[in-house]
Amino acid sequence: MSNITAKEIATLRAKTGLPMMEVKKALVEANGDEKKAIEILKKKGLNRADSKSGRETKSGLVDCYLHDGRIGVLVEVATETDFVAKNQDFKTFVHDLVLHIASAKPEFVSKEEIPNSELSKIKAELALQVKKEGKPDNIVDKIVEGKLNKYYGEVCLLSQSFFKDEDKSVEEVLVELIAKIGENMKIARFTRYELGC
Repeated sequence: MSNITAKEIATLRAKTGLPMMEVKKALVEANGDEKKAIEILKKKGLNRADSKSGRETKSGLVDCYLHDGRIGVLVEVATETDFVAKNQDFKTFVHDLVLHIASAKPEFVSKEEIPNSELSKIKAELALQVKKEGKPDNIVDKIVEGKLNKYYGEVCLLSQSFFKDEDKSVEEVLVELIAKIGENMKIARFTRYELGC
């Protein structure tokens, strides 16, 4: 099906924020199926983001949020150039990130930051819990892995569902932004303060 209409392209472009030609190619490849086209664009976005992941990030932006004097958040998101740090889409993402951190209470940026000793302890506790439930030994590891992924979604910022679009993780939103802007970005660090905690 190569009869993709301008309206279909405009609709998908509005949803993804990606260039018109990229959207059109994805729609043609998906035979006009918008959901398939979005999946194609996501895969291409991941490929683009992966190709940029090795680049140094020496510029960026620090943003903050204060909620009623009770919760405060600082976040640093690094970029390759100062040009991207001034981009409105990037600034919006960083500000949304401080709001997300304030409400979602992550403890780490990514699962790689969780200390090995803590992770080993959690895995052992989960395995013991699963065994107490009477699950067969041959599926304990799979169940523990599933529970670990749920844990990551609670404590790791990149694994959490993004508060503005819960169908996507924070990492997926970041990858889409990298693909859209064309430069490497990374969430370098954050700090969340809560009165009395």
